[in-house]
Amino acid sequence: MAEIGDAFLARANESLAGATSELANERFNNAANRSYYACFHAEISALARAGIRPPGDRGQWTHAMVQSQFTGTLINRRKAYPAELQDMLLHLMRVRIVADFDRAPVTKTHATRAVRRAHAFVTRIAGDEGGHG
Repeated sequence: MAEIGDAFLARANESLAGATSELANERFNNAANRSYYACFHAEISALARAGIRPPGDRGQWTHAMVQSQFTGTLINRRKAYPAELQDMLLHLMRVRIVADFDRAPVTKTHATRAVRRAHAFVTRIAGDEGGHG
């Protein structure tokens, strides 16, 4: 599972770099979207390192499963990560939904906050190589 964790952490860092670049180029919707996916991939990395796999034969990391397992298992039960990470992801999910589906674009302020939160989130997950808070 360590290989999976490493692969998804690399994706998280790539998405974070993309979010930072998109923000710098004033593509605020893309910055918000990439910020969310940076955290989503970081969560998968944390789950894989903790030995948690997706259910079923196909082993798909769905958004609902990842968010549920990360919050329920790693934050609430195991206390491997602080509760504020749950709030960060929820905020980023809301901003991503605006970016992807609303008529009004994400503002520079919201995109800047999203990138800042994603950076803190990914840094926290990356710094915890064993998944033990």
